[in-house]
Amino acid sequence: MRLIAVWICVCAHELMPAARLPPGTVVEQTHARHTASRMQPALFLPTARQVNWLLLVALLSLGEALYLRSLAIEYAPVSLACQAGLDTWLCATFRLTIWLYNHSVFGWVALGAALINLLRPTILLVAVALAASAFGLVLHNANLAGLAAALLLLSLARPAPAAL
Repeated sequence: MRLIAVWICVCAHELMPAARLPPGTVVEQTHARHTASRMQPALFLPTARQVNWLLLVALLSLGEALYLRSLAIEYAPVSLACQAGLDTWLCATFRLTIWLYNHSVFGWVALGAALINLLRPTILLVAVALAASAFGLVLHNANLAGLAAALLLLSLARPAPAAL
């Protein structure tokens, strides 16, 4: 037990040698913990401004998808009126959304953008994949859109593209 206490004191002394020096003393580091050959490349991380724009894109897409689902697709009076041939902007959006859903376009677009973003990360591809994933998850293309969302998370662990 005493040996462990001595070892802890020795390690603490080696880790913090400047603790007993007067303030303002410059201490030269004798060994570098990180060398240039072992440094990891910078990861693809959006800036704070880019994150704000991505949040705006994601929340607007999610809101529009929820609006279409709850007030056009699942709301029986509007759905029946649109299927009967009512010609309004909501019914045109309803018909387009149903066509895109039947062909799994939301999921495929989200998956394609996420895969390309995994290979070559850019903010534009993240925004497209986020918007398509939000639509896909809300409008029942959840398999492909969920996979795309997982790939978007993986793309944050990728190295940033080299500057040209």
